[in-house]
Amino acid sequence: MKTLKFAAIAISLAAAETALAGGLLTNTNQNVAFLRNPARDAAIGIDGVYSNPAGVAFLGDGLHLSINLQNAHQTRTVTTGFPLFVYNANNPGQTSHKFKGKADAPIIPSLQAAWNKGKWSLQFGFAITGGGGKCEFDGGLGSFEQVVASIPVLAQNLNAAFPVTGMLGQPSPIATEYIGNRYSYDSYMRGRQYYYGFTLGAARKLTDNISVYGGLRMLYGTSNYYGYVRNIKVESAQQGMVAAPQYFGQVQQALAQYSGAAATTAKQAQAASDKYAAAGDAEKAAYYAATAAKAKAAAEGLAIGAAGAGQLAAATQDIELNCDQSGWGIAPIIGVDYKADRLNLAAKYEFKTRMRLKNKSANSASAKNIEMLNKYADGNNVAEDSPALLTVGAQYEVTPSLRVMAGWHHYFDVDTKQYTKDMLSDSNEYLLGAEYDICDIVQVSAGAQRTTYGMKDAGMNDISFNVNSWSFGLGVGVKVSEKVKLNAAYFQTLYDDYNKTEAVVTNSFTRTNRVLGLGVDLKL
Repeated sequence: MKTLKFAAIAISLAAAETALAGGLLTNTNQNVAFLRNPARDAAIGIDGVYSNPAGVAFLGDGLHLSINLQNAHQTRTVTTGFPLFVYNANNPGQTSHKFKGKADAPIIPSLQAAWNKGKWSLQFGFAITGGGGKCEFDGGLGSFEQVVASIPVLAQNLNAAFPVTGMLGQPSPIATEYIGNRYSYDSYMRGRQYYYGFTLGAARKLTDNISVYGGLRMLYGTSNYYGYVRNIKVESAQQGMVAAPQYFGQVQQALAQYSGAAATTAKQAQAASDKYAAAGDAEKAAYYAATAAKAKAAAEGLAIGAAGAGQLAAATQDIELNCDQSGWGIAPIIGVDYKADRLNLAAKYEFKTRMRLKNKSANSASAKNIEMLNKYADGNNVAEDSPALLTVGAQYEVTPSLRVMAGWHHYFDVDTKQYTKDMLSDSNEYLLGAEYDICDIVQVSAGAQRTTYGMKDAGMNDISFNVNSWSFGLGVGVKVSEKVKLNAAYFQTLYDDYNKTEAVVTNSFTRTNRVLGLGVDLKL
């Protein structure tokens, strides 16, 4: 029973964490140029500091800067079906409930910079590489409501004990009590997660057609999860909806009192039986012996009921947890770019970043020896590796004004230490796009991305889930001058549904995402 009340907050907090991560702890929208057309893996531009760092060496000499601001809004929706949901006092009669978390990132900044001189390109980048906002679940999650909905069912085991209290020869206020099916509760969770990424590296042109890149990426992660579960109520026949901890505490006290009275009656009856047996009155001895056995059985049953009520009183107490996490990691990045007339080919490999986030938690003493909450216990180190990433791309210049692009991203998720061990395979992204110069000043572009996670049922739950998706981006670039270019874009993701049935529980998972971006590219 003790684990019962802690399960809810653990589930809610974990959900907050995954709701904010872009994919599996990797945000690829690190420049507005990506929002305009995500297939930038072989494009030559200042945004290549992230997408194609080797290709940046082919920009002209001088200092190149790109400053970007993005606004993102995401939701995570799980529709959970569970038979006992029908007894929710605030939402009666429905066995399927919808649970929705909203994640907003009002401002996501990024900066790419490169200084080119001759064959060399020195580069620096900053971006929010994971998370980037705040997520709220106003009503908790289905997996938690399943726990709360089960409490009245567990409590109904006490119903058998109540009539016994009225058969002990004294008035009993709970002899006619009955615990019903209805329940209610309040739950709230707020999560915030930011992975700040800093890259520093250099590219060099080996020939007029080939360049290579080497660099380092440092990630600094910081998160906060705050949540509570309060005001759990159950149905009492005599009092209606009542606060569960106080009610079960009163039941425990009453059952313990009547258990003690029954034990006393058993002792007295047994003494009388022994007395009459010694006097040779077998009839009365048998009568009192039967009375003693009946009273003893009642005492034992009432004691078990009292213990169960005490466990329920403890399991339904208000709980709260506030956890801050922080940590950092470093990993190398390598890249290559090859130019062949109108065709440009590029590849990049980001090594896995080993991340261990250290907890600083309030109210976490209760997490000790509770596996679900141990992740948030004060002082613990939590594994949240950022996966290695391989990208390859191609760009072809159809005409001097029209370019088409394609790319492929492969995330080595199963090699990381985090929840992705439940995945069936690594993640993949497939990208297509085009860019067209309307004139010397205005440029338009658009592209699409297909993301596949290869998840299996074991890796899909409302604590953490990812579903396959299609993303579409479009935007415009305007050259204000030879040294200033403005970029604006809109990016929308359409997610698949993933349906899962396990025993009597059904879940349907989906998400939404949209991003607006505005940036400026400068050449100094």
